[in-house]
Amino acid sequence: QVQLVESGGGLVQAGGSLRLSCAASGRTFSFYAMGWFRQTPGKEREFVARIRWSGDTYYADSVKGRFTISKPNAKNTVYLQMNSLKPEDTAVYYCNLEFGGSSWWGQGTQVTVSS
Repeated sequence: QVQLVESGGGLVQAGGSLRLSCAASGRTFSFYAMGWFRQTPGKEREFVARIRWSGDTYYADSVKGRFTISKPNAKNTVYLQMNSLKPEDTAVYYCNLEFGGSSWWGQGTQVTVSS
């Protein structure tokens, strides 16, 4: 089993920055993809960013140039650096892991951007 634990959410002003963390534990893996999704009340979960073990990254058009996802470090932690935050970035952010034909999700962390 794999457990994903997110942290780093909070309240920031428009134009500010925030860094989210996702720590994976419980199983060793090599070929994988990790990413972030977000969801607001009444809307479907939206793709934000993704990174493969190779280092290739993918971003939603709405966050390109503002968000950066990191490659997992020695502690199996992935970061999402969010800069130039906008009120429309407000959502619950979820970490996602895909490997071995399975998909895993974290519990979510709230990000609120005030204007």
